[in-house]
Amino acid sequence: MNSALAVPVALPMEVDLDLIRRMDRNGPRYTSYPTADRFVEAFDAETYQSWVARRNIGGIRRALSIYIHLPFCSTVCFYCACNKVVTKDRSKGEKYLQYLYREIDMQGPLFKDDRMVEQMHWGGGTPTFFSMEQLSALCDYLKRHFQMSRDGEYSIELDPRTIEASQMQALRDMGFNRVSLGVQDFDADVQRAVNRIQSEEQTLAVMDAARTAGFASINVDLIYGLPKQSLITFNRTLGRVISSSPDRIAIYNYAHLPTRFKPQRRIADAELPTPDVKLKLLGLAAQRLHEAGYVYIGMDHFAKPDDSLAVAQRHGHLHRNFQGYSTHAECDLIGLGVSAIGAVGPTYSQNHRHLETYYDAIDRGLLPVARGLELSADDLVRRTVIQALSCQFKLSKRSIEIAYLIDFEHYFQDELIDLQQMVADGLVQLDDEWIVVTPRGRMLIRNVCMVFDKYLRRERETMRYSRVI
Repeated sequence: MNSALAVPVALPMEVDLDLIRRMDRNGPRYTSYPTADRFVEAFDAETYQSWVARRNIGGIRRALSIYIHLPFCSTVCFYCACNKVVTKDRSKGEKYLQYLYREIDMQGPLFKDDRMVEQMHWGGGTPTFFSMEQLSALCDYLKRHFQMSRDGEYSIELDPRTIEASQMQALRDMGFNRVSLGVQDFDADVQRAVNRIQSEEQTLAVMDAARTAGFASINVDLIYGLPKQSLITFNRTLGRVISSSPDRIAIYNYAHLPTRFKPQRRIADAELPTPDVKLKLLGLAAQRLHEAGYVYIGMDHFAKPDDSLAVAQRHGHLHRNFQGYSTHAECDLIGLGVSAIGAVGPTYSQNHRHLETYYDAIDRGLLPVARGLELSADDLVRRTVIQALSCQFKLSKRSIEIAYLIDFEHYFQDELIDLQQMVADGLVQLDDEWIVVTPRGRMLIRNVCMVFDKYLRRERETMRYSRVI
């Protein structure tokens, strides 16, 4: 058998704009498989609790990961598609915290025999909508119910407009060691068009303060395809971000879906970059980041070669979950707060998406689980395949056969036929033992993963998703 493709892939990605243009389509970002739109309401709080009770059967102990959703923002960014509550009334935030404490009171005892947390992420909304005192109190409350590993990764999303540089030390003292900053674009015209006025000085001051406070990793989020963006303006933003030397940079595609997300209706279609310019913006970003020494992790993410994400990818330990790429693969995820998603054993669960129903469930003494999914045997094997391709850009067929007791060639015979066109296009290499995504195919990794998604075998199913590029 030919095993030449087993050599670890170390080549950089290649950006073929013509190929990307031809293959651009709607598709999932695979923060899970099956994706969250497949969740069902038949999976309720009782089902969730039964699976938590079984999580350590057989002596297998998995560490915990926690996600907390803090949905409040004081202003609205027109591009935003997050589950958020826009208000300047701080009392609404305090009310939310009281309900969040009550959810923690219900969740904590379910994990009483195994409370070690190795990873935590706070997202939103804008977590720094809350005061440092409120955030510190929430940290302390969590520690009453869970044990935080000394070597854990604890991250928080920040809007540099809502935090003073002097407050970064307070966040570090709470235990956070990673921070993600929303930037999107430094150009003033673009910022006005999306209602997010944020100076470069504000952002750099927070980054400098994070380094001084000892944060292990700083991530910056950018978006391409925003109104009034051009190659010239975005190139300036890229230069400024690269010169600030964050450890990670995420370049997200702006998906303009005004019928689904009301704030996007304030963006004029005529001010959006043309599809051709948008594609060139992506190519420019990839080129600039590669030249600056960043490694393409996958999907939207780049990292310095010595960052833990890049190291985990080289060692084959990279994982992808609801917060994106992660270095902690074998964790059960507890989702806390409105709309938060969890993953325990072979299940996914999601809390109610609206504050009223979230509060009502807790008032009735119930965990606020609105829906979820028990993964089938087929879901599990496909999830592993998609994880391997999206995280490592390669897959050992033999490893899947051993883990799931299947004949790979027979089980995925239709998918392997579909992959032949990607082989012809130079996106994928196949042999008897390996599937390897080539440097040319890495920017289109979502397309490769979609081949193995049984829920997308009919073309019309893809319309619920944003474009791949």
